[in-house]
Amino acid sequence: MRISARADYAIRAAAELAAAEGDHAVTAEALAQAQGIPPKFLESILTSLRREHVVTSRRGKGGGYRLARPAAEVTLAEIVRVVDGPLVFVRGERPSELEYQGAAAGLLPVWVALRANVRAVLEEVTLADVAAGRLPAAVAGLVASDAAWENP
Repeated sequence: MRISARADYAIRAAAELAAAEGDHAVTAEALAQAQGIPPKFLESILTSLRREHVVTSRRGKGGGYRLARPAAEVTLAEIVRVVDGPLVFVRGERPSELEYQGAAAGLLPVWVALRANVRAVLEEVTLADVAAGRLPAAVAGLVASDAAWENP
């Protein structure tokens, strides 16, 4: 599974907004600079997030972006879905839309299980968690072992 640059940048920018929550609106330029995101690319991402009511924006002096609701209510899954669509695709299709025959029939439940696990993590972690540098216990448990950090 790959996380697209678009999804990574969207989450990073939204985490910056979560960290600034309640203080003030943050300009796209400030978000781009804080996270090293190409500004034009970020503008496109912010437009998608605004269209789906994840962020709000205001023009003019003191303008910029804010989260549309509290950071604790915005999951990483929501952001990924806004910018990339469904969380897990196999050859461009959702696992539930696939069919396999013969010896490969046992593969479908593997893809569905993968999707369930991705959901379990991304729907559990909120922007507030990321901005605070903490993970829910179930997710923290997944990264607790050294093996989780190794590339086989």
